[in-house]
Amino acid sequence: MTTRRWLRSSVIKSLSAALVVLATASAHSQEYKKLTLEAVSGRKGSVNFSAPLPPTRWARDGIHIEQRVGELVNWLDPKTLASIEPPKEPEAPQPSSDQAALKQAFEKLPGFDAASAEKAMGSRVASAADGVMLFRFESDLFFWKPDQDCALRLTSSPEIEENPELSADGKFASFTRGGDFFLCDTRSAKERAITTDGSESLLYGMLDWVYQEEVFGRGNFDGTFWSPTSHHVSILVLDESPVFEFTVVDHLPNRLDVEQTPYPKSGDPNPAVRLAVVKARSGSLRWIDLSRYEGGEILIVRVGWNPDGSRLVLLVQDREQRWLDLDYADPDSGKLTHLFRESSPTWVDIPEMPRWMKDGSFLWESERTGYRHLYRYAADGKLLHPVTSGEWPLRSVQEVDETNGLLYFTAALDSAIGTHYYRTRLDGSELKSLTPEPGTHSIEWNGARTYFLDRFSSLATPPEVRLCNADGEVRTILCKVDIPALKEYRYSTPELLEIENRDGFKMDATLIKPHDFDPALQYPIWLPTYSGPDAPSVRNAWSGSSFDQFLAQEGILVLQVNNKSSSTKGKCTVDACYQRFGVEELKDLEDALDHVCENAWADPTRVGITGWSYGGFMTAFALTHSSKFALGIAGAGVYDWRLYDTIYTERYMRTPQNNPEGYDLTSCIKAAPDLHGHLVLIHGTMDDNVHFQNSIQMAYALQKAGKQFDFMPYAGSRHGVGDPELRWHQRVLAWRAIEEHLLRRPADRDPDPGEQAATQGPSGDR
Repeated sequence: MTTRRWLRSSVIKSLSAALVVLATASAHSQEYKKLTLEAVSGRKGSVNFSAPLPPTRWARDGIHIEQRVGELVNWLDPKTLASIEPPKEPEAPQPSSDQAALKQAFEKLPGFDAASAEKAMGSRVASAADGVMLFRFESDLFFWKPDQDCALRLTSSPEIEENPELSADGKFASFTRGGDFFLCDTRSAKERAITTDGSESLLYGMLDWVYQEEVFGRGNFDGTFWSPTSHHVSILVLDESPVFEFTVVDHLPNRLDVEQTPYPKSGDPNPAVRLAVVKARSGSLRWIDLSRYEGGEILIVRVGWNPDGSRLVLLVQDREQRWLDLDYADPDSGKLTHLFRESSPTWVDIPEMPRWMKDGSFLWESERTGYRHLYRYAADGKLLHPVTSGEWPLRSVQEVDETNGLLYFTAALDSAIGTHYYRTRLDGSELKSLTPEPGTHSIEWNGARTYFLDRFSSLATPPEVRLCNADGEVRTILCKVDIPALKEYRYSTPELLEIENRDGFKMDATLIKPHDFDPALQYPIWLPTYSGPDAPSVRNAWSGSSFDQFLAQEGILVLQVNNKSSSTKGKCTVDACYQRFGVEELKDLEDALDHVCENAWADPTRVGITGWSYGGFMTAFALTHSSKFALGIAGAGVYDWRLYDTIYTERYMRTPQNNPEGYDLTSCIKAAPDLHGHLVLIHGTMDDNVHFQNSIQMAYALQKAGKQFDFMPYAGSRHGVGDPELRWHQRVLAWRAIEEHLLRRPADRDPDPGEQAATQGPSGDR
C-alpha cells in the first residue's frame, strides 16, 4: 500500500470511527434522560429504579400458580407449566356472611348507624378461636362472635384501654388502664380490676419506652402473655419510679407542647421488673419467685408458655447482658426452676423462645461457638445434640417438619450479604442449599412442598419470580419486574468487592461508578454507612436508589462497605465493637477507602461520609477521629454514648461506671477540637429516641473549640424527617454540601472561616 493510499484509508477509518462514536453518543443522548435533583427527591412522581413484581402466588387450591396481569388471571400447572382455566369468580366481590352479620351487630348498638358501624368494623385489635373478635371504637372495647346478634360493649370509660388482648378461647379480654391490669368476661361484659395500685410509674401488663424499644420490639408495649389453655395470663410489671424522665419539646405551637418520658440513659437506674401470673376465672394474682436474682439488676427479656400451659417460660438477663437464663415457673405456686445459662465475655443476644417438639423437647438458638446455631434439648434442659453447626451463622428457622424429620432455615453459609434457604435433617445430616445462586431469595412453598416460588434479585438482576422444585432446581422464570426508569435513564450497576482490612478480615463492599467512567480522571468518593452491630449496609439485592444513581451521574463514586462488626458473618465478628463503639469500625472504613484510593481514578482528598442514627454517630466520629474525610453529613447521631438508653448501650459498651475509658474513647463531643473536614449536623427537634440534646451538645463543643460547621434542626420531626417538604429541604442541603466540598477541588473552595481564623490568629496576622 502506498503512503497516499494508507493515509486515505487511515483517514476514512478515523472518520468512520468518529462517526460511530458520534452516532452512539447521539443515540444515547436521545435515548436517556439526565437525572435531576428534583427527579430523585423521593416525592410523588420522582424517578425510582424499583417497581413491584407482577402478582404471582400459589393459587387458593395450594396446587396451581396464579398470575395476575391487570384484570387477567392465569393459572399454571407447575408440573407441565401449561395454562389451565381458573375457576370462575363472582363478577364483583361480595361481602362474606360474617362481615354482613358483624355490621348488623354494630348497627344494633345504641348510637350506632351504618357509618359508625363501618368504622368500628375496621378497628379490630384482637381475635381468637372460632372467629371471635375484639374491637376498639372511640376509646372503648367491643366484643363480637359469629353467633352473636349484637356486638357487646365491654368498657365505658373516659380512659383508654391499652394493650387489649383476648384469651385463646375468647372467653376473656385483658387490658391495662391507668397502669392497672383488668380482666373482662366477654360473655357478661363484667369487668374486674386485678390490681389497684397502678399508675404512670407502676405499669401492670404494659411496657415502658426502653422495654418496647430495645427488648420486645419498637411499637410493642404489650406486657401480657396468655397461656394456650386460657387458664392463666402472665403480666410483666415495671416500676418506673427510679427512672429519670426526659423532656421533649415541640417548639411549633405558640405555647410549647412538652412531653416527659421515663428514659434511662446509660448508667442510670432501669425500671425495676417483676413477673406475675393471674388465674383467669378467679382473678387471683401470684408473683413469680425471682429470689434467685436478688441483689442484682435483671432484665426479663422474653415470656411465654410451654404447649400445654403447665409451665411459664421466661428468659432473664443481667443488666449488662453478659448472661441469659432459661427458666420455668409454675403458674400456680410461682416457684422458679432454672434450666441453664448462656454466658459470654461480651454479651448474649436475645434468642428466639424455645421451639417446642411433639415429644416435649425443644429447639434452642445459641451463639456459644461464636456463630448462631440450633440445638435440641430435652424438656428438663439437658442438651441432646446440635442440629446445625459450622463457621457460619443461622439466621432464622423457617419451618420444622417433624413428620419428615426436616428443618428449613436461612443462614449466612454461602454468603453473608444475600438471603439463602437450606434444608437439613433434624439430626443435622443431609444439609442442602435450596437457593445456591448468589443474591437475595424469598421463597413460598406449595401445600405439598414439592415446588416453591423464589422471589429473587441481586445487585445485577432486577427482581423476578422463579418456579423451583423441592431441591431448588429452577424450572422456569415466571415473571420479571418492569422498571420503566431503566429505559429512560442510565443505570450504573454496583460492583461487588471484597476488601481485606488491616487484620486480614474480608469485608463485603459495593462501588457504583459513573456510567461514563474514565480511569484517566479522578473522582470524589461518597460513603453512606450505618456500621452498627450486625447491621450491614451492603446487600446482594437489587438497589432502587435513584439518589445513588444521581450521584454517579454527577461524577461521584458511591462506596458502601460492611465493616467487620456489621458483616453478619457471626457474633465472633460483631464482638469487634465491644466496649469501644466506632474505633474498629472507623479503621475498617479507612481500610476500604485506602483500597479504593490505590487506584489513580479515586481522589483521597475528596471523600464524604454520611449516615443516620448509628450512622450519624459514625459520621461525626470519622470527622473527629480521622483526617481522611472532607465532608460528613450526620443525621440524628449519638455523639456521646452516655446520652443513649441503658439496654442498647450497655449491651455493647457496659455501663459508664464499668467502662469510663471506652465512653471517653468513643465520644464525638469530647473529640470536637479534633474536627477535620466540614461537618453538617441534622436532627429532628422532637426525636424521642436519639435526643436532640446530642446535636445541641455536639454543636456547643464545636463552638467552644472554634470549629465551623453547619447545623440544621428540623422542627417537629422525630427520629427521622417524615414531612415531604422537610425531606426535600434536607436533600437540597445535602446536595449543596456535596457540590461545595466534594465536586469542587480543595484549591477551588472558599477558605473555611474557622481554619482561616485559626491560622491567622486574633490579629489577623500569620
